[in-house]
Order: sequence, then C-alpha cells, then structure tokens
Amino acid sequence: MNDILRYDGKNVLVVGGTSGIGNGIAQSFLAAGATVHVWGTRPSAADYRADEGSRLEGLNFSRVDVSDAAAIHAFRPPFDRLDVLVLAQGAVEYRRAEFEDKGFRHVVDVNLNSLMSCASLFHPMLKAAQGSMIIVSSIGAYKAAIGTPAYAASKAGAMSLTRSLGAAWIGDGIRVNGIAPGLVATKMTKVTTDHPQRLQGTLARIPAGRIGTPQDMANVALFLASPLATYVVGHTIPVDGGLSA
Repeated sequence: MNDILRYDGKNVLVVGGTSGIGNGIAQSFLAAGATVHVWGTRPSAADYRADEGSRLEGLNFSRVDVSDAAAIHAFRPPFDRLDVLVLAQGAVEYRRAEFEDKGFRHVVDVNLNSLMSCASLFHPMLKAAQGSMIIVSSIGAYKAAIGTPAYAASKAGAMSLTRSLGAAWIGDGIRVNGIAPGLVATKMTKVTTDHPQRLQGTLARIPAGRIGTPQDMANVALFLASPLATYVVGHTIPVDGGLSA
C-alpha cells in the first residue's frame, strides 16, 4: 500500500508551489519520489525565504506570472512529460479592493482564468501521460465573502471548472479533481491567523478544533493523483476539519 503513493519517475508541476499550500504539496510529492517543478512570481528561487513558509530545496523553479495569460502560453517546459499538474495559485485583495474593477479582475485572473490557461497549455502532456490535474479552490466558494467578493466568486468558478473539465477530459485519460481547503496558516490568511480574536472565532466553528496545515492538503493531493482515486472524477474534496459540514 505504501508503494501506491510513491511517485518515483513521475514529473509533477505545482503552479503556486513556492509558498503556503502549494509549497506543502510540492514538498510532499518530492518526498514521494517525484521530480517536482514549481512556478512563482519572484525573480529566482533565492528570493523565497523559509520564514515566509517557502522551502524550495530540491524543487525546479520557473518564474511565471499567471495573471498574464500570454506569459503562461509563452512558457516552454523544461520537461517533455507531465504526470501531475497541481493548480494552487491564489490571490486575494483586502480593504475592499475587490469591490473595484481593477482588484476584482486581478483576483479573477489569478484564481480562475489562469486555471484554464494552464490546463489548456498542459492538456497534451497530461493526455500523453494519462495523468491527473488537481485544482485547489477554497471552502470560501460555499458562502458569501463580505469583504472579498472576487475571491469567493473565483473559487466557486474553480469548483465548477473542476466538474466541467473532469467530465470533459476523462475521455482523454486525464482525471481532474480538486481540493477545497479550510483555514490554513499561510501568507494569504494572516488577516485571520495573526489576530487572536478572529482566529478563536474561526476555531470555535471547526469541529476538529484546529486550523489546517499545508501537509493536510498535500495528503489529499497525493491520494487524488494516485491509483487509489482512479474512479474519482470531477469532484472537489473539502479539507477543512469539518468547518463546511
């Protein structure tokens, strides 16, 4: 059973794999034997720091700004085979910036539009490898977000895209599924995790009694990309300690 979650000889790309949930997923595939590539927005791997939740040792870094569709389609992969594509990119803008056209469009470009750009770019490789694609959305897709409407709308769109591509691409041998994280301590969630009162309010609603970790999300990603999940198609699994239940 342990061998079924090994990825020796496999190529994995984690978009948004330089920090937070994406980095946790990248590191877990690396530990499971895969060759792992990650995309980020900073000039080089050296520009990411461990105290920010980034560990890039052993990962192959490329700089790609996923808010720019042209930059995605201009990318020339340093690999000729792709077995697993994880789309973990994400953006949010606070202080009501998402109520303005510029902020709304930026968040939707990163959280939703770039998913399709990445998916279409790597579809031929995934088809050739009979591979798997995993889209990381959020349980924020299930409810209203008073201060971040673009985030909630884009994550709901990501779930719908997961269903649609799952149904459309299984005939090509590509399994598309998703993960909907609950509250995980990352750079994006500091507005909650760094404020004790807000954090306690959220913890009180989580049946598991704790916030999630990038490793919690990575465990589900390893499952979804494995032969254990060959009959799971088009579904997004909430990984939230019971918060959305």
